[in-house]
Formats: sequence, structure tokens, C-alpha cells
Amino acid sequence: MVTFKINSDSPALIKILMSITTGILLTASFPPFLGWTAWIALVPLLISLENESSSSAFKLGFLAGITHYMTLIFWIVVVLKQYGGLGIEISITILILLCAYLSLYPAVFSFLTRVIPHTRFPALSAAMIWVSLEFIRSWMLSGFPWCLLGYSQFEQIRLVQISDITGVYGLSFLIISVNCLLSRIILDKYSKLSKRILRLETATVAIILFMTIFYGQLRLTESLENKQGQTINAVVIQPNINQAIKWNPDFQKETMELYHRLASSKYDSKPDIIMWPESAVPFFYQDAPAYSDIISKIANDSNSWLLFGSPAYQVSDQHMTRYYNRAYLISPESETADYYDKVHLVPFGEYVPLKKFLPFIDRLVYAAGDFASGENLMPLNLPDIPLGILVCFEAIFPELARAQTRNGAQILANITNDAWFGRTSASYQHLAMASFRASENKRPLIRCANTGISAFIDRYGRITSKGGLFTEEVLTSKITADTSFTFYSVHGDVFAVTIFFICLIKMIHLIYVHHKK
Repeated sequence: MVTFKINSDSPALIKILMSITTGILLTASFPPFLGWTAWIALVPLLISLENESSSSAFKLGFLAGITHYMTLIFWIVVVLKQYGGLGIEISITILILLCAYLSLYPAVFSFLTRVIPHTRFPALSAAMIWVSLEFIRSWMLSGFPWCLLGYSQFEQIRLVQISDITGVYGLSFLIISVNCLLSRIILDKYSKLSKRILRLETATVAIILFMTIFYGQLRLTESLENKQGQTINAVVIQPNINQAIKWNPDFQKETMELYHRLASSKYDSKPDIIMWPESAVPFFYQDAPAYSDIISKIANDSNSWLLFGSPAYQVSDQHMTRYYNRAYLISPESETADYYDKVHLVPFGEYVPLKKFLPFIDRLVYAAGDFASGENLMPLNLPDIPLGILVCFEAIFPELARAQTRNGAQILANITNDAWFGRTSASYQHLAMASFRASENKRPLIRCANTGISAFIDRYGRITSKGGLFTEEVLTSKITADTSFTFYSVHGDVFAVTIFFICLIKMIHLIYVHHKK
């Protein structure tokens, strides 16, 4: 049992409340709430850490984390109970366990800020620690980079442009630096930090912030001549099909008629491509000639390419069947031109990790699929325009969009089914994260969701148009392909990796010095 024994003169309850406040402010930073709260969210926690032992700091950070994640990803209960078929007790237990794991990151952050309190530049050092921990979270245990702090600023387009150099981690670095400076300024009369060092660090962060805004403005006003390719007319179909009946065979005909009706309403606009969401076709497209004919007719009658999701399977030479979450591309001549199999699957949603070693875990995931991972990240080719496909939550993994871009994608396409989230904040958060894939690679992104939120996102990460949530929508837009490469496209997370190794070297040095003593 975790107990709080606060070593400072301030009452323990006040510090606990300050830690909880940080958790609430962090959640409020993400959509559909207020992004500006991110710039002050950590201040209460950082103030509460003053004069605390490292163990107490760990507990306060953990409390801030558990408050934040329980209010941020509460929608997991909706997914597991309503659609996963699990009881409320098991669903809440799984949520608590996941939140406890995620809370270790702010706990370690708080711990380390107390372990190395005498660093010359505490604000910048704390920002480096935070970014290092976010980077670890992005790949640890297959990765869960949901709502990294920088994503809270997705609407601040000038700031967002730095992501084509640093990825989302650059914004996280800035936000933590400002939070730490504010806390140091508030606590300055109680600390040993000299006025000169404080002014120097404040000036440094101010210069970085100014340069970030200046760079963003330059990016937004740059000439796009010779950087962009062909323009296509895209149509996005958001059918708003109830997840509870989506896979019921009795509704398959009705589903296909709905797609036909919505698609045909835009034939006059002469679309170059029509997009349907992930698993739009609730059957094996490869094995359903009656319904496949409807799909072929839509592609043929519209004289456009058709991109849609469908489950698929492949039987190996050993008579083993492997299932895939697939995106098909159908030509105007009604031929299957190409397909993409989802590479990064959802743990416990599309596969069970370590299933051979943890057979007992099956009882928790009756609704989980048993999909195999795709084998490549190659774009699907329209005439002269390669499309980089991201299926569902692949959009929150920047390395996948970057790989598609490096492999030639000129437009990114994210097909998803966010119906699992219900009417929660998750759909808004998912869209915000997807927008960064456009700004990082300077590629326009088309997003097609079953129940929302479908959107068109330009090369700068601006959401130029979007549909509603749980509404039937048909969106159209002209999309211009892009062929240029950004620093991030070429070099990836070099910013986060560099910071991670700097922190690692510093930790090793501190351990060495402590051991010598």
C-alpha cells in the first residue's frame, strides 16, 4: 500500500492536492478541452516536489500520473465492456493496471528531478528527462505513445511546424521547459538557484520558443513551387455504422447499399479516389462475389479508385490460415490493384501478445481478433501518386508514416474505425495525433473514419475540413501530393534519441560518482 510521508513543512494534503491538480490539468490539455493548460499543468507538481525526498517525489509523480491517465483514457472501459464483452469489474481492473504502468513515467520523472536537483540548468534538464521517458514509452512493450504532451498543441500551427525536425518531442521539450521555469520563478526565494542562472535559463528557453515560432512562420509562408505534385479530387465516406450490428450477416446487404448510396451522391464531382473506413466491408472481400460485384460497380460507375478496409486471409503451404486487417485499392476498371496489410496491430484487440506462453489470458479477450502483422510498409499506387496507408491506431506511430514517406508516399491515408471509443474524448485525441503525421513529413493526410472523425489535413497539419462524431458524412476536397522530404522524414527521431543518450550518460555518471563516494 502506497503511503505519503511528506518531509517538508507544508501539509501533506496540500502537496497531494497539488499533484492531483497537475493530473487534471494534463488531461484538460488534450482535445476536446484546452491546449493552453499544458503550459502550466506541471507547475503544481513541480512546486510540491520542493524539499521532498526522492521517494516522496516518486509517489507524488505517480499520483499525478494516475489522476491524469484515469481521466484521459477512461474510454478503455467503454471498449472492453460494451464491445469486448468483459464485465465492468474486469474492465476497470484492466484500466487501472494500464494507468498504473503509464503513471510510472511521471513518477520516474519526479524522482529524477529530485535525484539531480543541483544541475546547472534544471528546467532544460527536466525537459530532457521528460522527453527521454516519452521516447521510452513510445516503444516499450510494443509502444503506447497515446497523447504525448506535445500533441496537446495540435491547433497551434506555428509551433507544430517544428515537428518536421524534432517530431512531437520538440513540443514536449518546450512545454516542460516552460513549466519548470514557471515553478522555479515561483520558488526562487526558497531555492539556492542564483538569479543570474535563472535569468540565463529563462532567456535560453525564450530564444528557443521564439525560434520555434519564427521557423513555423517561415514554413507556413514558404513557396511551394516545385515541391508539390499532382492534385486529386478525394471523396471520404463516413457511414456511421453501429458497431453492435456491423458484423451481423443480416446487415451486410444493408451496409453495402449504404456505401453505394453515399458514394453515388458524389459521382457528379468526378472523384479520383473514394475512401471507405477500416473494415468497411464486414466480410472477406476475397470470398464474397455477390457483394464484391457491388464494390466493382461503384468503382466502375464512378470511374475512380476505391480504397476500403476488409478482413482478409491467406493459407500457407502448411495449411495454416493467417488473417489480416487489410486495405484494398480497386481500380476504375474494377480490378484489385493492390492491398496493404496492417503492420502494427492493437495488443489484446487484434492479437494476444505471448499467446503461447499466456494461454489463460484468452478469457479476458473473447472479442479480440487473431490477426497477423503485415510484412511491409510500401505505399499503394494510384497513377503517379503513391498513397501511404495507416490503418487505425497506426496513425499514432510516427515511424510508420515516416517509413511510408521514405518509400515514396506522396499522400498519407488513414482509414480507421473509432466506433469502439463511443462518444468519448478518444476520437478527438486520435485525430489530433494523426495531424502530426502530416506536419512531420509535409504530406497531406486524408482520414476516413466509420463514425468519425473523418478529416482532410494539409501538409502543415492544419485540419482543413472535418465531419462530426457519430454522423453520416460525405466529405470532398482537392488534395495536392507532395514530393519533398523533411529533416524528420530522412533522419527520424534523432532529436529524441540524442536527448535520451545524453540523459543516459548523465545517469551513468551520477551512479559512478555516487559509487565512488
